[in-house]
Amino acid sequence: MMLTCDPADSMAAGADLEPKRRTVFVGLLPYCAWLLLASVVTALPLIVRVQGAEAQGQLAEVQRLSQEAERLAAAGQSAEAVPLVQRALALGEEALGPEHPAVAVSLVNLAVAYRAQGKYPDAEMLHRRALAIRQKAFGPQHPTVASSLNDLAELYRAQGRYSEAEPLYQRALAIGKTALGPEHPGVAVSLNNLALLYRAQGRYSEAEPLHQRALAIGETALGPEHPAVAVSLNNLALLYRAQGRYSEAEPLHQRALAIGETALGPEHPAVAVSLNNLALLYRAQGRYSEAEPLYRRALAIGEKALGAEHPYVATSLNNLAGLYVAQGKYAEAEPLYRRALVAAEKALGPEHPNLAVSLEGLAAVLRKTDRNAEAEQMQDRATLINAKRAQTSPTR
Repeated sequence: MMLTCDPADSMAAGADLEPKRRTVFVGLLPYCAWLLLASVVTALPLIVRVQGAEAQGQLAEVQRLSQEAERLAAAGQSAEAVPLVQRALALGEEALGPEHPAVAVSLVNLAVAYRAQGKYPDAEMLHRRALAIRQKAFGPQHPTVASSLNDLAELYRAQGRYSEAEPLYQRALAIGKTALGPEHPGVAVSLNNLALLYRAQGRYSEAEPLHQRALAIGETALGPEHPAVAVSLNNLALLYRAQGRYSEAEPLHQRALAIGETALGPEHPAVAVSLNNLALLYRAQGRYSEAEPLYRRALAIGEKALGAEHPYVATSLNNLAGLYVAQGKYAEAEPLYRRALVAAEKALGPEHPNLAVSLEGLAAVLRKTDRNAEAEQMQDRATLINAKRAQTSPTR
């Protein structure tokens, strides 16, 4: 869990629930995981030989706890993952010392779990500590330092702290170019991240060449049918959609979907993301009859692959509900919003920012159907959640 891409956090910003962060890293996670963990994996045998059986047992338990926590996080159970990662962190510190690079891995994992719960200050503290450990252990130009810079920048971007995120992304990009070479897939990740930051700020002319460069690197280094290429295609298409360039966006989304289906299989969660993206494009053009089956298929994939109460499923429910609202189909939208609210609350907790999306959508449906008292209750709760989030995020 290097560069965060948890579905819980990926689609919380606005009525469209555009899957920005989810889209960034699908297909690139295996590379990112290798990038961050490589130094740790090679170092562990030496540590075990030097420190003996007790350390070996502790490190084996760290690995077991981390794997179980990753499984829980992938299932959308971030709250259940937290105590496991906390225990792994404590054992790692005891066996290796608080400044060992392997400890930084547990720090990042715990930060990712906290971010999934909307605990941004806690996540920031852990990311900063991991960054300091890596800079001290490997030097300021090491790829793992770039990974930590990206992690911290992603956290800032999630909070709208764009001016703080930008120099971190730029530094990560510079490190990647120097340490890995300008044509390395890791550089494409940094280019995509920086481009997404620019898109969030409406700096489209700056974002486009970065997305195009990331796509070119992926096609050359990994091949035109690699899942990472689908990620870059989706990102570029989302940029075009944001500008109303629908005819340019559609073939990119369609190609990304085809790559995912071929490379990963038609039931993979990444395919659901591509389906959602294409459906969002159709919805933006009023092509509701084309959008609905895509949303439904994305929802079905999510339920089968991730479980009915996964945060991504809640997002898919919100998306389909939003489509129905756009058509005035309030009776169809309401139960979907209610399902999404229950799923998100169970997986993420009652004060997570993602809940505000479902609450606001449900409030709108209730107002449209003349149930103003309940609508106000939902809206008040959403306002409170948003206010609490704003308190944890400095002025942009």
